[in-house]
Amino acid sequence: MGIAFDYAPDRPDHINAILNSLDRYNPETTTVLQDYVTQQCEDRTYDCYANLALLKLYQFNPPLLRDETTTNILTKSLTVFPSPDFSLCLHLLPSHILSPPTSSTSTSQQPQPPSGGLSSSNPAPGDAPLTEAVQKLAHLNTLLSSAKYAQFWSTLNGDDLYADLIADVGGFEELMRVRIAVTVGQSCREVERGVLEGWLGLQGPQFEHFVEEVCGWGVDGTRGVVVVPVNKENEAKGTVVKEDVRFDQFARVIRRAYEQPA
Repeated sequence: MGIAFDYAPDRPDHINAILNSLDRYNPETTTVLQDYVTQQCEDRTYDCYANLALLKLYQFNPPLLRDETTTNILTKSLTVFPSPDFSLCLHLLPSHILSPPTSSTSTSQQPQPPSGGLSSSNPAPGDAPLTEAVQKLAHLNTLLSSAKYAQFWSTLNGDDLYADLIADVGGFEELMRVRIAVTVGQSCREVERGVLEGWLGLQGPQFEHFVEEVCGWGVDGTRGVVVVPVNKENEAKGTVVKEDVRFDQFARVIRRAYEQPA
């Protein structure tokens, strides 16, 4: 059997009590769950179920939403790709935060809703930084989902805003390299060294140490490739298709072949 979605081995008892009771819908537990997110960032643990519960509280109580906690949850969810956790968290955010901010000129040209009607989808002035941060993180998630790992690292290192977004998440870059390595190990037996260096964002002795000591792979200097040991995911296996069809299953087909056309 697989691991339950709501299972987290490092979850404290008081958090578990909140999640398994009606207190998970109590706004007063927001601060407790926010502190738990901070704890996850510091000790490199992860609890998607608790983080989703906090985002749900934000959804029910918009004034309680904290930008820093929201971006930390999204950043932590990136560290467990290719799981769908980032998308799950993203879809609990308000729609106006997910929409790219529009310029004041284009906004003034659009018809405004009547008084008392629904608000527009444009973010409020205070939401603009959060909207930009969410868009940046969503772009990283797209690159990871598309296996554009080299572009992921160049994008991450090419904007100071990303440095601010990942600052609170301890060991973010190391966690990402491990997840990328796991994905590569599931699909490859050999990878050119230059290609893998780009995928991991490492070069030289740091690259060799990570590949050999952390991943347990081998570096073939003569051929310039990294050799990944055989595992159940990357092993080439022949597929034998065997169909057990009884003769009586074709009785009707054979009988109709001898019938005279009408």
